[in-house]
Amino acid sequence: MTTNVLFTVDAFAEPGLLPRLLQPFAKRDLTLDHMLARREGEMLRVELGMAAMPAEMVHLVAGNLGQVIGVVRVQETRREALREAA
Repeated sequence: MTTNVLFTVDAFAEPGLLPRLLQPFAKRDLTLDHMLARREGEMLRVELGMAAMPAEMVHLVAGNLGQVIGVVRVQETRREALREAA
């Protein structure tokens, strides 16, 4: 089963942060559908979204994102569950 998920990450704006946030997806062979990053003072808010992420990987990726140096908060929003075609 897959799910439509959006991760919202608040982190200190530091060089190298964005590639570190992509690593949990890359090591699981996942490609994001969208990524949006915007600076808010000394912080960076990054949205990372996938329309069809394997449901069993959502918790793992969220945990990895929270372990990235500089990350203050990770919010996970699942939009809807999609069934795999049989």
